[in-house]
Amino acid sequence: MRLAPELKSKIDTLWDRFWSGGLSNPLQSIEQMSYLIFMKRLEDMDAVEEKRTAAKKQPYVSIFTGHENCRWSHWKHLSAEQMLIHVRDVVFPFIKTIHNGEKTLFATHMKDAVFMIPKPSLLQEAVGIIDDLNITAQNRDTQGDIYEYLLQQISTSGKNGQFRTPRHIIRMMVALADPDINDRICDPACGTAGFLVNAYEYIIRRYTSPEMIEVDEDGEAYNLIGDRITDPKHWEKLWTDTFYGYDFDSTMVRISLMNMVLHGIRAPQVQLTDTLSKGFQEKERYTIVLANPPFKGSIDKTDINDLLSLPTTKTELLFVERMMLLLQTGGKCGVIVPDGVLFGSSNAHKKLRELLLTKCQLEGIVSMPSGVFKPYAGVSTAVLVFTKGGSTEKVWFYDMESDGYSLDDKRTPIDRKGDIPDIIERFRKRKEEKPVDRTQKCFYVPISEIKENGYDLSLSRYKEIVYEEISYEKSEVILQKIEDLEDQIKENIKGLRALLPK
Repeated sequence: MRLAPELKSKIDTLWDRFWSGGLSNPLQSIEQMSYLIFMKRLEDMDAVEEKRTAAKKQPYVSIFTGHENCRWSHWKHLSAEQMLIHVRDVVFPFIKTIHNGEKTLFATHMKDAVFMIPKPSLLQEAVGIIDDLNITAQNRDTQGDIYEYLLQQISTSGKNGQFRTPRHIIRMMVALADPDINDRICDPACGTAGFLVNAYEYIIRRYTSPEMIEVDEDGEAYNLIGDRITDPKHWEKLWTDTFYGYDFDSTMVRISLMNMVLHGIRAPQVQLTDTLSKGFQEKERYTIVLANPPFKGSIDKTDINDLLSLPTTKTELLFVERMMLLLQTGGKCGVIVPDGVLFGSSNAHKKLRELLLTKCQLEGIVSMPSGVFKPYAGVSTAVLVFTKGGSTEKVWFYDMESDGYSLDDKRTPIDRKGDIPDIIERFRKRKEEKPVDRTQKCFYVPISEIKENGYDLSLSRYKEIVYEEISYEKSEVILQKIEDLEDQIKENIKGLRALLPK
């Protein structure tokens, strides 16, 4: 992430102020920061829209008409005490009631939002820091990086196994799914919208002239301007009808919306809903689904959606079936699952794997080392890539040994790449290479063998480990060498004693 040191320093200071100001819960803090950033962005976007309509010689009605005192520029200079009262009692209620196009994407999900900044001094300091960040004047890359850097501070896992997926793992999965400009992309458990944001950047990169693109040491691509997208209709589709997210946590919905808007997606479609519950009725709508759904969660049996057929309340199983249902025939899914999904012996585990192999084309399984999600969790995981429709003839396995970072809690960068470039390249070439040597990192396993093993999809079931034979010298030879060494030591000691003064 190529965020300038001075911007990082300001964001670090912002977090320090929130922690010392009594908001120690990272999710609560990022949500309150998001509200303030939205208040700042609202006036900036209003000014841009006014200039745009003036250029077209069209009339413009400001979103602040009748509410001029809600402009950031109006209240940012108030005293600390006056500012807290004004923002809490005037500005915050105002942004919760706005209904006016793309300016209000964030506001439409503010109905149950609560302003929680307790101290006048904290609010005043936070407003000053956000003002100094000058977010609107930054390019889209920097705007997105500012928010991503804020999100990095969410360092504790949430309820039901929620935690942020590392960006390099997201980028790998997006590359395996290979989205394009005509796709409709969904994450049914979107969290902070990392998959949707990276899918957008992947598409824009595809349509940016190579000489324009810059890549930093983390593999992040910058200056993605999409100069080869020349049809305004394609931009309109990207901004309004490409990226769809769902989450049952209202805080995550608001965070994901802000993340997407600051990355350049003008009208993301994010809804507050539980995609496993009876109230969710969408199916066969998307061409790509990308997700890291909650692990080790469960749902009330009476609330499970009627379309879900698995005899279980385990969310890690139900979410995979939900993704199958969301996909159109021919649509592709990339999903992270705990290893237990691959070999679990319950009826639900076996039925899910059977569905993956008989109702879908299970194209690949990338087995990841257990440290990938540290310090949040140490569970071993895998990435499944499948296409809806048809049936599986053979499954491509890859044994990821490194993701470019240490696998302990510190996650220290090694080369920041690990096996990921090889995984992407080998996956794309798998049909030509047809790897079968099971002592190597990747290989194919035919469906007939998988069926014989009770639909077991764990890598360890099929990987062959080569044991290197080590030959040792005969015992008498080793003993003779020890005796010779002892004699040599005795001679050395004798020589040293001779050198001692008499």
